[in-house]
Amino acid sequence: MFTKILIANRGEIACRVIATAKKMGIATVAVYSDADKEARHVKLADEAVHIGAAPSRESYLQADRIIAACKQTGAQAVHPGYGFLSENEAFAKRVEEEGIVFIGPKHHSIAAMGDKIASKKLANEAKVSTIPGWNDAIESAERAVEIARDIGYPVMIKASAGGGGKGLRVAYNDKEALEGFTSCRNEARNSFGDDRIFIEKFVQEPRHIEIQVLGDSQGNVIYLNERECSIQRRHQKVIEEAPSPFISDATRKAMGEQAVALAKAVNYQSAGTVEFVVGKDQDFYFLEMNTRLQVEHPVTECITGLDLVELMIRVAAGEPLPLTQADVRRDGWAIECRINAEDPFRNFLPSTGRLVRFQPPEESMFQADTTKKLGVRVDTGVYEGGEIPMYYDSMIAKLIVHGQDREDAIHKMRAALNGFVIRGVGSNIPFQAALLAHPRFVAGDFNTGFIAENYSQGFASQDVPHDDPLFLVALAAYMNRRYRARASGISGQLAGHNVKVGEQFVVVVMGHEGRNEHHAVSVTDFQGSSGSSAVSVGGKSYQIGSAATLGQIRVQGQCNGAGFTAQVERGTPRSPLALRISHNGTQIDAIVLSPLGARLHQLMPYKAPPDLSKFLLSPMPGLLVDVAVQPGQAVQAGEKLAVIEAMKMENILFATQDGIVGKVVAGKGESLAVDQVILEFQ
Repeated sequence: MFTKILIANRGEIACRVIATAKKMGIATVAVYSDADKEARHVKLADEAVHIGAAPSRESYLQADRIIAACKQTGAQAVHPGYGFLSENEAFAKRVEEEGIVFIGPKHHSIAAMGDKIASKKLANEAKVSTIPGWNDAIESAERAVEIARDIGYPVMIKASAGGGGKGLRVAYNDKEALEGFTSCRNEARNSFGDDRIFIEKFVQEPRHIEIQVLGDSQGNVIYLNERECSIQRRHQKVIEEAPSPFISDATRKAMGEQAVALAKAVNYQSAGTVEFVVGKDQDFYFLEMNTRLQVEHPVTECITGLDLVELMIRVAAGEPLPLTQADVRRDGWAIECRINAEDPFRNFLPSTGRLVRFQPPEESMFQADTTKKLGVRVDTGVYEGGEIPMYYDSMIAKLIVHGQDREDAIHKMRAALNGFVIRGVGSNIPFQAALLAHPRFVAGDFNTGFIAENYSQGFASQDVPHDDPLFLVALAAYMNRRYRARASGISGQLAGHNVKVGEQFVVVVMGHEGRNEHHAVSVTDFQGSSGSSAVSVGGKSYQIGSAATLGQIRVQGQCNGAGFTAQVERGTPRSPLALRISHNGTQIDAIVLSPLGARLHQLMPYKAPPDLSKFLLSPMPGLLVDVAVQPGQAVQAGEKLAVIEAMKMENILFATQDGIVGKVVAGKGESLAVDQVILEFQ
């Protein structure tokens, strides 16, 4: 067994590998870029080596520097994580040639299966059912349009070296094929250093289901059940679960055996994933093989009780698999939510910056510990006070729950999301909460088009209807009364002017453009019950109790005998007097006033925000890659105006209405701040 390994990655996956290595008594070496000098994986590792500037092509994609770091520290093996160089055949080969062990498949397996074009050809030769498409690299956007027409729209445009949703577009017409090919090629070149693109038929209403396989150097290969990964946005997975609520045992077995046969055909040694597109009749087609550890591997670990990182390390050290196919378990149900730094209410634009607050829910399962079952696990590479840089992907954390069944897992995940406190950057937690509450998700009735179908106009606050909106009002009144009770007990108050707690309040829920809701509420303390009150509002009664200390954001308690977790903050951007209440993805800003105060508040005039429609503002921090218009140019709604690159993704800004460009303010190549002016219209 190795005594020291180097992790050629960053973020949560680097931290994940370090956790298992520590359990196994193996020393770890981290590598880091300028942007990651204070990163969590650097702090957790036994040693750390600086490998370059912030952009990944100048650091984490620099194979020579990673190999030099191995030699410098005496690391005997390299774990590549996922992304970056994890599926790079040349890197794996170089590592092997230098006498260092690559904790992953052999380079010839990566060459055969890691390249999407080569893997499809190999699958065809092996008589594996594959999707119709053009499997050779396409030389130009014009040729891409011709091929797309021949296959028939819609088509999927994919980078051969792609992964994680990078370098992937779906085109429904010639215009989308032309623009999609160009964007895919640029993203692939920047993210993977390989701009080869191919096209295949887009199977409509498909499920994305993948089989986890594991092979050793003795020729043994097993499959560890499946993962359901159909909940995707822009081809990036959002929620993953194991097992799938869709496929039968017979289909699971057939897919697993086909995945094993494919892995054996290339002498696969390590953890890998065979991805399938599954039709509504459970007919399945080979899509691709990811020759690495997957982001969503924790859900498989939960239901099997196996540590996949440990198994990868043991296989790389030459050990045989410690179990056979008959030993593979399937216990309970696991769900993973990817918590990303993005604003779901602004079309999921990346949100970078400092984590002013980062308080994950309490964990009851831990990385690298397969003895703890049924609970909550958080895999993350960040910490409170740290930064989310613009140079890498947007993941803040992976939130994983393991329940007795699917219903229990969904319940646990909703509670865990309620207790996940993130401030300083936006997160997609409200969107995750909406998905988990959606009737079709709860019923297991979805496919890869689920998000596009149900949120075709983007995501808005009304997309998260609360099952009991008056509970949020009651909680605001309850917390306000606790604040007043504390204030009334402060000594030294001026006689006759001391704080009165009171029982009658009006909760003003702040709406858009000054359209507020007013709710009369009474709050009465229960005698002899510390922290418990009876709250009446809108004809409903709530008995609320909580031991939460005043000032903490996460509030846990009971309401009418059932437990709840919510988030409560004093002071919001809209008003320093307001309370922000968040629960089950719904958020309200409410001011709690006395009845007289509420009448006076209604007399306050509404101040409208300034009109910014004549400006194109940068919706995120990022690099201005292109400005597609000139001063004086007439543009139509839907026309491309500019391209911003952030977190390895190209984001195209389109005109929302017809107009004439007056002045271009920002220049190509400029680093933009959020809401910075790019151009002005006449």
